[in-house]
Amino acid sequence: MAGKAVSIARVFTRATQGIEAPQVSVEVCLAGGLPGFAVVGLPQAGVREARDRVRSAILASGYSFPKATKITVNLAPADLPKYGARYDLAIAIGILVADGQISERAVAGREFYGELTLNGDLREVTGILPAVLRCRDEGREAVIPLDNAEEAAALTVQQCVAAISLRDVFEHLTSPSPLPYIKPSTEKPQLTPHGDIADVIGQEQAKRALLLAASGGHHILFVGPPGTGKTMLAQRLLGLLPPLDERDGLDVAAIRSVSGTLRSAHWQQRILRAPHHSCSAAALVGGGSPPQPGEISLAHRSLLFLDELPEFARHVLDSLREPLESGHVTISRAGHQVTYPAQFQLICALNPSPCGHFDGTLASARATPDQIMRYLGKLSGPLLDRIDMQVDVPRQPDVLKQQHQQADPVTPVWRDYVREARATQLERQGCLNSELKPSQLAEFCKLDDDDHQFLVAAIEQFKLSHRAYHRLLRLARTIADLADAEMISRTHLAEALSFRALDRLLQQLHAS
Repeated sequence: MAGKAVSIARVFTRATQGIEAPQVSVEVCLAGGLPGFAVVGLPQAGVREARDRVRSAILASGYSFPKATKITVNLAPADLPKYGARYDLAIAIGILVADGQISERAVAGREFYGELTLNGDLREVTGILPAVLRCRDEGREAVIPLDNAEEAAALTVQQCVAAISLRDVFEHLTSPSPLPYIKPSTEKPQLTPHGDIADVIGQEQAKRALLLAASGGHHILFVGPPGTGKTMLAQRLLGLLPPLDERDGLDVAAIRSVSGTLRSAHWQQRILRAPHHSCSAAALVGGGSPPQPGEISLAHRSLLFLDELPEFARHVLDSLREPLESGHVTISRAGHQVTYPAQFQLICALNPSPCGHFDGTLASARATPDQIMRYLGKLSGPLLDRIDMQVDVPRQPDVLKQQHQQADPVTPVWRDYVREARATQLERQGCLNSELKPSQLAEFCKLDDDDHQFLVAAIEQFKLSHRAYHRLLRLARTIADLADAEMISRTHLAEALSFRALDRLLQQLHAS
């Protein structure tokens, strides 16, 4: 209290800023003067509209709304942009506390989230999981809408109660029988079957590339004519990857929570995001107002599949270059910026010719070499440098002559190889081979003098960059790990160099 004519109350809630949930203090002041209802503290349009929703919800729930009073709601800190209707419940509770209908002691140690309908019901809001995590770290109780309860139940340790309406929250704060805590979910994640590697007939080099990609976290580009199994191969990679651990799973769940796509049964499951080639740069890397995560963030710790790669706009593809190196994307807006994690594994596929007919020789293509060069010229060199493997996926007519038979499952066995290879990498260097920094290559990717000269000669022949040189070393390290070899040998380097299908094609085109 600050005098007889002024009453002030404060309750806590949280904003969304990327996958962070900064604290917001909702300060409500009831004072004499001309009646009015003002919301300050950098609120956007959706927050300012809370005035009408809160007034109607309080009255419809059977409580009195302060009359002949100037109501000022301050959302602090004032330099943090506030979006959406997530502050409705906190504002309503703040008004009831300032008006003396709820005691200040009842709201101490609690945070409130939720959108109010005009009749006082609570609607779900996005970004509940990051907010509940931070609320737990602060030792407070979170009061959330019932529709968000499934999301909060994904946490094994939390202090959350779920309410259907403003009346439920009021009774929780004032009655001797408060709402029970949400019980952590005991439901095991439902693993979606992704098919078996044995379903792919032939394409042995492409299958080998999948094993290497899953073991070391490497990016792949499949190069081949239509109908040779490029999409099927990309889908089979998902089945080789191990499940997410709790830390990575919570990061993934936080991103999906902010985007409104989190489902408790799948929150620890890797997914394959496959945007259409007509998508914009903002859809791919994130954007909008407020900034929302794009496809690369939704594919964090999962797979991003870009089919028909040259059909994407060049500036859209080039927007991937920085996230592929850094593992995150920063979206800047006037006055603030948001950072989302984007440590995804990229899988691309393209037809080597715009006509779609290409069997490895220019004579088989209906397009001229100049047309093919213009088509492939949509892909920038810096982007291709960031892709570890370029895998040829040719037509194999001899395979079609064979009678198709049900093959024994391969994926479970390969998944064991992947798990062992990843365990070796984590024990040796604390990260996957694809994540090795250039300063670590000298320690973990040593070559003898002859093998080093062999690799340098190959780099000169293909006219590759220093970045491609580093990626070849990382790939060779994964090949050595799968062979249980301590040192990288020339055999491993030669196999790594064999995954340069597009470079060989471009050399052929230049020679013609």
